[in-house]
Amino acid sequence: MRIDEDYPELREAIGRLCARFGDAYWRDLDERRAYPEAFVAALAEAGCFALLIPEAYGGLGLPLRAASVVLETIHASGANAAACHAQMYMMAALLRHGSEEQKRRYLPGIATGELRLQAFAVTEPESGSDTLALRTRARRTDGGWVVEGSKIWTSRAEHSDLMLLLARTGPSGREKRRSGELSLFLVDLRTARGRGLEIRPVATMINHHTTQIFFDGLRLPEDALIGEEGEGFRYILDAMNAERILIASECLGDARWFVQRASAYARERRVFGRPIGQNQGVQFPIARAYAAREAAELMVRKACALFDGGRPCGAEANMAKLLASEASWQAAEVALEVLGGFGFAREFDVERKWRETRLYRTAPVSTNLVLAYLAHKVLGLPKSY
Repeated sequence: MRIDEDYPELREAIGRLCARFGDAYWRDLDERRAYPEAFVAALAEAGCFALLIPEAYGGLGLPLRAASVVLETIHASGANAAACHAQMYMMAALLRHGSEEQKRRYLPGIATGELRLQAFAVTEPESGSDTLALRTRARRTDGGWVVEGSKIWTSRAEHSDLMLLLARTGPSGREKRRSGELSLFLVDLRTARGRGLEIRPVATMINHHTTQIFFDGLRLPEDALIGEEGEGFRYILDAMNAERILIASECLGDARWFVQRASAYARERRVFGRPIGQNQGVQFPIARAYAAREAAELMVRKACALFDGGRPCGAEANMAKLLASEASWQAAEVALEVLGGFGFAREFDVERKWRETRLYRTAPVSTNLVLAYLAHKVLGLPKSY
């Protein structure tokens, strides 16, 4: 049995769905910087947003590996799941730490796609990757909270109904246990916008729908708090591990797409009377990119298995994201080189996917920060960050 034959029915179903949204669809969205409403609606209708939600709340109750397969298949088709992938990886924080009332109120609507939980407000302009130094504050008031501050790179906030917000609820400064000062909130954007919350789009090199968010006296009800006050950083680690694993899965799909496009072009393109794929200078880089993708998939599978088993997987999730993002970028560079001038032509779609997959060496966690984490947390070397 081939290694990619787990969830074959799911792969086939998602492949058929993506075939309805071909290259021209994504090319047009990229040019207009438009949100893929039709694609997201199709995923919702197919039950993709119900994958990780328990059956008791209207979901399918499948493991993270199923979501990994879905996102890989989407990207291998030439599509992009960034418009909706947060709805999958943010489930970990809500499922594991949300109250029963929160789950019953929101999960059935998320499962059907009626409610979109797409925005993850963590990063800030000044703190960047140093999450524990964030400044956005939620202050207790009678019957709830008041939020002041700002966030950056909060993608899809304009297209989301709900948002997870990490804010400071303890004393400011750089005390010893800064993680105990942060709390996690579920914000209803439908009522918050224009009432102390402002969303501004941020133009980028890819069609990623990212934004900056400003909080100016935003009032949240008491029950917006997820879990216990001061435990927010611990809660988002579950979401972040799921995020890294699922982003790695998207990278695997990208790498597969690039290798297939490069191979097909190299077989057909003839120069000096022979296919360019007959030249080792062309075929060897493609073969290396393929090998790198296959190796990265093994780490993604290991990380999924640990996560689904409820075991610690921080190192594996980070390594999966590191290896898969490097494999996808290697394959992207190879495809651009193999197609030559046509690689830069929009009608061939390589340049669009090349821009999209480059993001994942920087976000959701940079390659250098992953290496620093592994050096310190796994290898026991002195902390460098």
